[in-house]
Amino acid sequence: MAATGAILAPLAIPVLPPETYIRYTKALHLAPPAIETHRLGPLPQIFADQFGWEEMVATVARVYNGLPPAIRPRTAIFGQNYGQAGAIDLFGPCYGLPAAISGHQSYFLWGPRGYSGESMIVMAGNQRRLESQFTTVQKVARVEHPYSMPYEHFDVFYCRGLKQPLSEIWPSVKNWD
Repeated sequence: MAATGAILAPLAIPVLPPETYIRYTKALHLAPPAIETHRLGPLPQIFADQFGWEEMVATVARVYNGLPPAIRPRTAIFGQNYGQAGAIDLFGPCYGLPAAISGHQSYFLWGPRGYSGESMIVMAGNQRRLESQFTTVQKVARVEHPYSMPYEHFDVFYCRGLKQPLSEIWPSVKNWD
């Protein structure tokens, strides 16, 4: 029983470095368990969700801090999901970032936090959709981490001139999935 527990322990708790874990599961011919409907990377989601957050925030911070100082206070950072927004809120203060906004789950309830949409950094947006909503859209960065979930590999856009006030379109950004 102890030997079986020792063999299976790395599958349940993160006791191995990622590279070793990947080799270990391949040697045992085990695939990461799917606990959601998303495509998996080399690690199961329970482990993959622990990677890439600080790098994502650092990437967004480079974009934000590259903006003219006068425009930064009016620039919203929009995350497509609560994980992205939460990472900005957790790690962002160290980089001088404001709190994020998002339409995902409870973040929607906090609203647009007074932003108008004149200047926004959008994580994981769809360029065509953004171009229909803003007067100017620029792809400014890419976020990727080899161990994070594949849906956390995305482009970052800097958008200006939302064509409708953010407060008016806010109800349409609600996403409860």
